[in-house]
Amino acid sequence: MTINTDVVIVGAGPVGLFQVFELGLLGIKAHLIDALEQPGGQCIELYPDKPIYDIPALPVCTGKELTDNLLRQIEPFHAEFHLGQEVSQVRALDADRFEVIGSKGTTFHTRAVIVAAGLGAFQPRRVALAGADAFEGKQLHYAVRKPEQFRDQDLVILGGGDSALDWVLALQPIARSVVLVHRSNDFRAAPASVSKMRALVDGQQMQLLIGNVSALKSADGQLTGVDVQCSDGVTRSLDFHHLLAFYGLSPKLGPIAEWGLGIERNQIVVDPEKFQSSTPGIYAVGDINTYPGKKKLILCGFHEAALAAFAIKARLNPGEKVHLQYTTTSPIMHKRLGVTSPQMEAV
Repeated sequence: MTINTDVVIVGAGPVGLFQVFELGLLGIKAHLIDALEQPGGQCIELYPDKPIYDIPALPVCTGKELTDNLLRQIEPFHAEFHLGQEVSQVRALDADRFEVIGSKGTTFHTRAVIVAAGLGAFQPRRVALAGADAFEGKQLHYAVRKPEQFRDQDLVILGGGDSALDWVLALQPIARSVVLVHRSNDFRAAPASVSKMRALVDGQQMQLLIGNVSALKSADGQLTGVDVQCSDGVTRSLDFHHLLAFYGLSPKLGPIAEWGLGIERNQIVVDPEKFQSSTPGIYAVGDINTYPGKKKLILCGFHEAALAAFAIKARLNPGEKVHLQYTTTSPIMHKRLGVTSPQMEAV
């Protein structure tokens, strides 16, 4: 089945979500497609619980809070999400329409495409040992979706960044045992998290090994343990029920590089008036784009989304003047937002 829509937004991070809002205010329908399994982009995958201080009018919020607020903000526009798939192909059907095909076969016919893919499609850095991929999603995990599945289990957690330490602290109270393995005694995580982890180690509530995983052990189709080459030269074996690896996420431009757009250092070159790429009808906002003076900030992405929305409105309605209206006073904006217009009384 082919989905017909005004706009396809590639990327459901904060800027992609706010793009839905800006398009919605102008009466434009959007579908979103993202390689991740949930909206939020880097905010959800990398720092859902870490504070963000530079969002206007929000002195502080977490990545998850920002995502949740944006999802609530775009509810009136009924955007449709297509998650867990990359865009594998984009081609022009004619001068006014594009065909966008997702990696799961989802096909869109759209009049404009907005790339809001952040730094690209994020993929976890995987355990580089033979046979590891056979256990992914079973006993080898690169993300935690259901913490309860690890209750009363023996866990080995790999990594030294925020994600690794956050899950060590979250799972230690419910797991039967936790061993953290990191290549050095220097951690990239928040100092408070590192201090809490070391206190658990000192209290013999978990273990810490400094070294590198050198081999996987399995029996009867089950992953049973790992060998760790420790910094003291001794190889130690660890048995477990689950292995959780948090080596970080690797951004890859992926199929976007094959779309025939102007690319500079893995970023899409755009004009800073419309945020249109070298291909008319394809736009880019957020960290994925570049132009003179570009700053990789969420608030800059929000600004870009607003201007891109007006440019797309003009593309969809050539020759029609696009009037700037304010959500404070415009009855049209209030109708689209589903709110009651305030009674304007003369003073």
